[in-house]
Amino acid sequence: MDYSYHKPVMLSACIEGLNIKPDGVYVDLTFGGGGHSKEILKHLSSGKLYGFDQDEDAQLEAKKITDPNFIFIKSNFKNLLLELNKQNVMAVDGILADLGISSHQIDTPERGFSTRFEGEIDMRMDTSHDLTAADILNTYSQDSLHKIFGMYAELKNARTAAAAVVNARSNKPFSTLTDLKDALISIAPRGKEFKYFAQVFQGLRIEVNQEMQVLEEMLVQIPDALKKGGRFVVMSYHSLEDRPVKNFIKTGKLSGQVEKDFYGNEIKPLISITRKPVEASPEEIIENPRSRSAKLRVAEKA
Repeated sequence: MDYSYHKPVMLSACIEGLNIKPDGVYVDLTFGGGGHSKEILKHLSSGKLYGFDQDEDAQLEAKKITDPNFIFIKSNFKNLLLELNKQNVMAVDGILADLGISSHQIDTPERGFSTRFEGEIDMRMDTSHDLTAADILNTYSQDSLHKIFGMYAELKNARTAAAAVVNARSNKPFSTLTDLKDALISIAPRGKEFKYFAQVFQGLRIEVNQEMQVLEEMLVQIPDALKKGGRFVVMSYHSLEDRPVKNFIKTGKLSGQVEKDFYGNEIKPLISITRKPVEASPEEIIENPRSRSAKLRVAEKA
């Protein structure tokens, strides 16, 4: 299979987790380059697969799939139930969500996702949206930048970084990666500059795409979207994503607080299949370094 667009992470573990029925209905919430979708389709006979993605490049990749069992939906996965309803699908047998950014997005310089390439600081997954990472750097208040750098980028010197950005933009608006590096290089930890900028990029990307809000909106729809016994397979790549996923699977609530009925019985819509998260093998990490931080969790509708 051609993985030039994006090499899927933990492919066999995802397929195993979905426990695919040949006549079942499945959803790939993060189509990307279609690696996971193509593998799911191999296991279907009369079943259907709905692939979601808001990225126009992903839509072009989806057009290469000619399998009649596949339907592509250009939409953010926060619209899961709405879009399934439009397709007259009430519930499905399995849902896959790979929360990582695709290799294609990272490796396309003009998308501005990578610290490796000079280019505009864009980072929009849906390019029809107006807000870019450069807009955030140029217009957000110092307090708002402090929050982003602290919560989403997890910088130890978030307050200092926010002040440095505000100071730098008063001389020249942010436009390119070089502008950002020039503003922050003096406060980046010596010898760990690459990691520091990767964290800054993570924070900006999460804010541009409202990733945490969108993830939470998607999670609360999963129990209603699944049939009884249906599987939810989800891969997260940093603790900010993994925490709400873990909480929701464990308790049915994003907060991690279990709800109880009148008799004190716990109300939990999902049952965890994986006692602890599945991680990539040493061999896969060597072959696909982006799998290094992946945590895969599987749950089943009770």
